[in-house]
Amino acid sequence: MTTVVLADDEALLRKALAALLTLEDGITVVAEAHDGESAVRETLRHRPDVLVIDLEMPGVDGLGAVERIRRDRPDQVVLMLTRHARPGVLRKALRLGVQGFVSKSAEPAHITSVINTLHGGRRWIDPDVSALAVVDDCPLTDREIDVLRATGEGYSAAEIADRLHLAEGTVRNYLSHAMQKTQTRTRHEAARYAREHDWL
Repeated sequence: MTTVVLADDEALLRKALAALLTLEDGITVVAEAHDGESAVRETLRHRPDVLVIDLEMPGVDGLGAVERIRRDRPDQVVLMLTRHARPGVLRKALRLGVQGFVSKSAEPAHITSVINTLHGGRRWIDPDVSALAVVDDCPLTDREIDVLRATGEGYSAAEIADRLHLAEGTVRNYLSHAMQKTQTRTRHEAARYAREHDWL
């Protein structure tokens, strides 16, 4: 029996997928989570074989949740669901040890198959996700992306420094470089520009 924690902020989609997965032989959904914070909490509480998590959620997103889960459960198997893989996101997810990437538009039977593939110790990235992800024209470094993503979530430079375990001056340098590369005047404009270009 493969145990699953399912995290997605879209209640209708999450409930439907949970119901469909439960119908499949060998899969048990032990908990559902509606955002990144609850995904971390439920995963650490239930210790599932596979965490199925949406990439884009309010507050702590899928990548942020996985990063936090990795601190306590470095070997947690993760399947990430996404509507469209932004350039650079796949690379960061793989660096975090995410084993699988599937489009949110995939059939439930396909998601079930991928869950079993990951539980068997293998990796899976949907071809349409990987095709989008390799088209990477982003000039920003991973750290510049990190600070812009946190800026877009409304955090101050001091709060970003605390969250990313960096000196505040280092954060300001990353923001300055990002503003130069995006030819914007403020960090908020830079974050908006980067999001519009699917870099975050």
